[in-house]
Amino acid sequence: MIRKQTFVRDLAPGRNIDDVFVVVEARQAQAKNGPFWALTLGDNSGEVPARIFYPMSQSYPQLSSGTALRVMGQVQTYRDEPQIIVDSVQELDPAAEGLRLGDFVPSSKREPEDMLADIERLCKKHLGYRPWRTLCRKVLTDPQIKPKIIAAPGAVSMHHAYAGGLIEHTLGVCRLCMAYADLYPHLDRQVLLAGAIFHDLGKAWEYSAGLARERTDIGKLLGHIQIGLQKLEPFLERATDLDDDLKTHLRHLILSHHGALEFGSPTLPQTAEALALHFADNMDAKMNTIEVATEDIAAGETGWSQYLRALSRSVYQPRHTPAPRPDNEKEEANQLCLLPLKG
Repeated sequence: MIRKQTFVRDLAPGRNIDDVFVVVEARQAQAKNGPFWALTLGDNSGEVPARIFYPMSQSYPQLSSGTALRVMGQVQTYRDEPQIIVDSVQELDPAAEGLRLGDFVPSSKREPEDMLADIERLCKKHLGYRPWRTLCRKVLTDPQIKPKIIAAPGAVSMHHAYAGGLIEHTLGVCRLCMAYADLYPHLDRQVLLAGAIFHDLGKAWEYSAGLARERTDIGKLLGHIQIGLQKLEPFLERATDLDDDLKTHLRHLILSHHGALEFGSPTLPQTAEALALHFADNMDAKMNTIEVATEDIAAGETGWSQYLRALSRSVYQPRHTPAPRPDNEKEEANQLCLLPLKG
């Protein structure tokens, strides 16, 4: 098992390198003395250019993005930026070497298994109707499905675009939907929770979950809404104790959760639960987009993000309300609030 020790953020000119990086980009170029490889290597802390010059470049006829490489070489400076001059590389099998995915790609701040456990707790708390509880348990524990949803990103470049992002987004949408159900008691809490759990199920197959985050062939051809329904249908067919009307409603929630035909929904939300799911999905996605865009602004500071294509604007990090006062000052403030108003 290989444990990564040196990250891109640690690189300094003159440092010798012998560690594992993921290939972000690989292209062949031509110099005066022969062909060379122009690489971009990365890990969860950033990216760095690397070069394999002739004649060593001839030892590697094929290098591809998304592969893990053990890189041996030295950090030099080119145009005031660090660059690795490579002496040799060795392609590795991440699974065989026991590489930790989170070392190489951005990852959720929480462990995906813990977030899945939170979803299972929501099921135990809110799914009182046994057929719903059984359906959700069977899908979430299925050996072909569970590893996929735990590892998958929520997107390639939009919201939750990191390892574990899918389960983080799913949990966020579930919690929002349960808050909606508290506020609006007429909502069918149980079908809403099932819809929240499964609305993006297909993303586990739409996106690759390895070192290279990209859309798969089936993802490009079908999209996650269609894929998710295909994966769910065998479980629905076997759920003979679940009423057909409830199955139809769940399908509608999944099909309509994008909210508009132009955004990829085959149908518009046409029930209160479908609208609630759509708004919860949209809210969680946008809040994550803003959080990621402003995470480099120091706590207590203000500033603007870069332009966000997903929101068609830049966003501003405002100054936050100060922390609560000491207990005695809070008590005084509370007493002032209780004084009768004059006039």
